[in-house]
Amino acid sequence: MSLLLDTHAFLWWVGGARLDSVASSRIADPDALVAVSAASAWEIAIKRSTGKLRFDGDVAAEVTANGFEPLPIGLDHAVRAGALPAHHRDPFDRMLVAQAQAEGLTLVTRDTSLRDYDVEILPC
Repeated sequence: MSLLLDTHAFLWWVGGARLDSVASSRIADPDALVAVSAASAWEIAIKRSTGKLRFDGDVAAEVTANGFEPLPIGLDHAVRAGALPAHHRDPFDRMLVAQAQAEGLTLVTRDTSLRDYDVEILPC
């Protein structure tokens, strides 16, 4: 199974927070591809700069240290995100849905409202 971590799932994993046991085992599986989107790095940077998030780590370094794959945002992802139905207004979450759809990834998230999209979800 190939996974895309929602921003909170990435932060919780890096911070050592408890995730759902199934999600944890799949993320930890050395044979699994686990991706982290550039959208998550962007969201973390924005929330840090506005004081809404305290995260002292380096996102790129944490992605590498955990064996995750960075997922850049492509034009096709942007077009797909913009064309999604307005079930969810958060642009970062919409981008993650678009990337998961385009790349055939399962989105690891606790955000139940994302189930309204045609995307495979692994609750965390």
